[in-house]
Amino acid sequence: MTLNPLAFPLSKGHAMPTENRDDTLAASQAQGGASSLASVIPTGPGNAMSSDFKIRARDVNVFYGDKQALFDVSLDVPAKSVTAFIGPSGCGKSTFLRCINRMNDTIPSARVTGSIEIDGNDVNAKSVDPVVLRSRVGMVFQKPNPFPKTIFENVAYGPRIHGLATSKAELEAIVEASLKKAGLWAEVSDRLHQAGTGLSGGQQQRLVIARAIAVSPEVILMDEPCSALDPIATARIEELIDDLRNQFCIVIVTHSMAQAARVSQKTAFFHLGKLVESGPTEEMFTNPRDTRTQDYITGRFG
Repeated sequence: MTLNPLAFPLSKGHAMPTENRDDTLAASQAQGGASSLASVIPTGPGNAMSSDFKIRARDVNVFYGDKQALFDVSLDVPAKSVTAFIGPSGCGKSTFLRCINRMNDTIPSARVTGSIEIDGNDVNAKSVDPVVLRSRVGMVFQKPNPFPKTIFENVAYGPRIHGLATSKAELEAIVEASLKKAGLWAEVSDRLHQAGTGLSGGQQQRLVIARAIAVSPEVILMDEPCSALDPIATARIEELIDDLRNQFCIVIVTHSMAQAARVSQKTAFFHLGKLVESGPTEEMFTNPRDTRTQDYITGRFG
């Protein structure tokens, strides 16, 4: 069953933190209640969105105080595929990624203008609860950040607080299915009640991915998910990404050209806060339109 990430009903107090440093923020916002986004975001005739695209951004600018980090970024992200953001350090890739689920809201000096829509709904609308948004748009960070809980509780946390299971058996089924989707079940099925922090780095990252998909989001954002992993663990994560793209819209930030070429179907190249160009990955790597893209891909800078 396909779920609209902006129409998932959440009862009061059902809010899932997206990373450890935002636990307090998420918890405090959750106390006020997290309502269905569809009930507060009107989808008018002008908001109809092609089913080919999950995310549509138009003229997005990001400011940190007086410094502008992104300039007029417009980009369409396809549904059920992998889109890679590439570019040198500090070019705005992660900044734009964080705009999609409003993680920049946690930075007091940050200001975002322009429009970002998911399924035709503006994520920056004042009526949108960012905690609800983040529960539907999962995020995986550069450094694995499992909760200080057991493997089982790491995955069960989201489904439990969102009321996705009505019995212990249903919760166990969700945990097992999520760990299987993350390619981790065979390795941890006999130690579910041991600490998730005791896993290897690659296993922790897959646990975090299992935690993200346990609440059935439709979008998964990944910010350099393999940069801290060895080649074997990286290969496992890339295989997992390839498997998951049939079910989720995945956006990945990566500094590895080889990784972008292996896992993505669309690539967007950022430079100095601007989106230089985007297109099918094969075309971007074999016949880029902009000389800056060609220079970056061939290693002349970056």
